[in-house]
Amino acid sequence: MPAAAPVLLVSDHVNGSVHVVTVPDGAVAGRLTGRHLSEHAGFLALPGGRVACVDDRRGELLVLDPFAEELVERAVPVAVPAEHIACDPSGHRLAVTTGLGGNTEPWSDLLTVVDLATGEAAHVRTRVGEPGVTVLGGEDPLVVLRHRESGALAVHRFADLLAAAPGCPPVTPHAVLPLPDDGHGDAQDPRTEHVFAATGEGVHRARRKGDALTAETVIPWGSPARGWYLRLDTRRQALWSTLRGGDPDPLRWPEWTNQAWRHDLETGRTFHTELGPGLVFRLALARRHTAFTRIHPDGDELVLLDDDGSVHRCPLPSMDGAPRRGGTPWEGVQRRAVAASPGSDWVAVSRGGHGEVHLVDAETGHEATRVRLSTPLHHGGHMALCGRNDGADGDPVGR
Repeated sequence: MPAAAPVLLVSDHVNGSVHVVTVPDGAVAGRLTGRHLSEHAGFLALPGGRVACVDDRRGELLVLDPFAEELVERAVPVAVPAEHIACDPSGHRLAVTTGLGGNTEPWSDLLTVVDLATGEAAHVRTRVGEPGVTVLGGEDPLVVLRHRESGALAVHRFADLLAAAPGCPPVTPHAVLPLPDDGHGDAQDPRTEHVFAATGEGVHRARRKGDALTAETVIPWGSPARGWYLRLDTRRQALWSTLRGGDPDPLRWPEWTNQAWRHDLETGRTFHTELGPGLVFRLALARRHTAFTRIHPDGDELVLLDDDGSVHRCPLPSMDGAPRRGGTPWEGVQRRAVAASPGSDWVAVSRGGHGEVHLVDAETGHEATRVRLSTPLHHGGHMALCGRNDGADGDPVGR
């Protein structure tokens, strides 16, 4: 029996809506309004093609099933603004950290844990910052928070957090592993119970040992640049990142260098691919390709890396309000989101400010459909391409 076609979720977090789009025809099959999803926490893949996300305005963790008649399967109160979201490999136990939101400095130390199997939830206080999070599974799951300044991997027993008293009490880590202060980017390999944290010196890795973590050899970037984003490739058992180099001044962003970085977890080999100058950040994993968007004043493009290492570049139409020379790529500008499914060859790329999404066949590099939505998708929005059993839930960290 052929697999069901994937479905695209498109969030306009500024406008406050979520569209359900069928692929590849681009028809809008449903819409939620009044839902301002956290773009930073993103979408977390759960078993069966469902996803978890956080409504930052209502303070709710949402479990969405894009294949069901009712999109919202469950809503659970959580602390906001949501910074990161992760689950254990079963998809039942979730953790949501809080961070900056619309503030210039971190101010919240709240952490929420949720057990979807029992409906239980608890809020605790950890440490102010912008912590990343992973949740290791098994009979005694562990919540691992990746802190900065001072850097550390802080280990908490999930059961202890869930049993916390009312009133958001402070909690002390069960175990702590030191990290550099500049960590940004988290991943977990459920097969081996490894956690990974991206830092300036490389990817720090640690393996679970009982109720604690044991540090292992740092994986070097192999480049003068560094990665700020880390993602597990469930197809090939690899880690991916984008290495950004050059003058860190945001006004010099058109000159930033970008490399795709892939580290094979089976062989220990690392590969680099030049992507070109400009702004490149998040990536998406399709069946046989890895997709990046590159924004540059001389022209934007979708960059597709084939499994054999070949590169295909697909020009994208310009965005009104795109980052310009002499300005920063972050404040008051339009951006692009990219989404893919490891069970599909389709790649979706948004056109911020225009309310458009390009559906591209990664095998050919050609745009098959251009979806036009009823909201502008300011800041590029955020997207998830969901397959019913595409294996995306093998990566238990929100993207």
